[in-house]
Amino acid sequence: MGKERRAVIIGGSMSGLLSALLLQRSGWRVDVYERVGEELSGRGAGIVAQPELIARLNGLGLRTDDLGVRIARRQILNAGGEITDELACAQVATAWERVFRLLRAAFPDAQYHRGKVLKGFSQEAGSVTAHFIDGEIVTADLLVGADGIRSTVRQHLAPEVTPLYAGYVAWRALIAEERIPRDTHAAIFDIMSFGLPPAEQFLSYPVAGPDNDLREGHRRTNVIWYRPADAGDKLKWLLTDAQGRVHDISIPPGLIRAEAIAEMRDAAERLLAPPFRALVRRIDEPLLQPIYDLASPRMAFGRVAVIGDAAFVARPHVGAGVSKAADDAAALAKALSAHDDVGTALNTFEAARLGENRRIIEWARHLGAYLQATQTQAEKERADRHATDAAVIKETATLDFLYA
Repeated sequence: MGKERRAVIIGGSMSGLLSALLLQRSGWRVDVYERVGEELSGRGAGIVAQPELIARLNGLGLRTDDLGVRIARRQILNAGGEITDELACAQVATAWERVFRLLRAAFPDAQYHRGKVLKGFSQEAGSVTAHFIDGEIVTADLLVGADGIRSTVRQHLAPEVTPLYAGYVAWRALIAEERIPRDTHAAIFDIMSFGLPPAEQFLSYPVAGPDNDLREGHRRTNVIWYRPADAGDKLKWLLTDAQGRVHDISIPPGLIRAEAIAEMRDAAERLLAPPFRALVRRIDEPLLQPIYDLASPRMAFGRVAVIGDAAFVARPHVGAGVSKAADDAAALAKALSAHDDVGTALNTFEAARLGENRRIIEWARHLGAYLQATQTQAEKERADRHATDAAVIKETATLDFLYA
């Protein structure tokens, strides 16, 4: 038997934990380093659990029979509240929090290190060494950058790769089922429901309540409203807090100005169907998420790999974020099991994942083109193809395009 191989994973969210668990099951000693000091949470984040993600979780021996709420169909409502299109589409809707807790509980506490900020790293012929702000130095056989869209690892390796603003934002919220009026509940709660004001998209669907509560009356509705916002004055206005500070990339929910929230609520009364207006009225503290995408030209750098949102960030319309991270992690573990040499393994991993990640990014751009504040001619053509009721109801939050 050879010596135990060691991996250092930077980032303790979905992609980091998925990689850690898969590598651990392949015989690696794995330590995860998360920059946030407190336990992570995914406030306001509902997700669709694609079949591919469920299969990966099952492969790890994790229980998925109560992963989330089962949805059977989709519908589109016009501004008057009439159903203009329907589609049978069986899916499981869950929350970021639920999947994270499932993964986190499966990984040893002693090897999950919070409040650890990466300063930098260096590579030698047979090892890679991570340096942390607090002075700790860790040497391993492999370093994995799973630290999200603001990845420190990626910035060290490919500083030219930065998030690209898509030209629109999403207002998001989770609303307790018990607060939803009875007529609104009957009209939309159990269904993935869309509203399509001109150049906008409103979406709601059910997810579990706190602590994965799936009992009727204890669940929540996940709300997402995509609205155009140009990259200049409008985005800056939305990201400016009450003290006049302009935030980069995103703004914490508690700092969103009352004027921005009031504008959103006023637009809801003018543009949305009655059930959607009722939901917006019951949002206490919305999240504001500017939409970005990001595409790295590489995922392998010697003994360092970047995965998940550290390498590729797709616009949310595909619903592929966590599934993409799971597929990256599985490909990484498979390549490292097949090759003793880490560099060769990472090149194999990169070859397996670059193409599919690029396809996801490009498809998400197609789906979101009609929401952009400004559009090129090519994007206008995309918008014409993907902004119809029939296209939106069929193409949103599915991975069918990968297998077409």
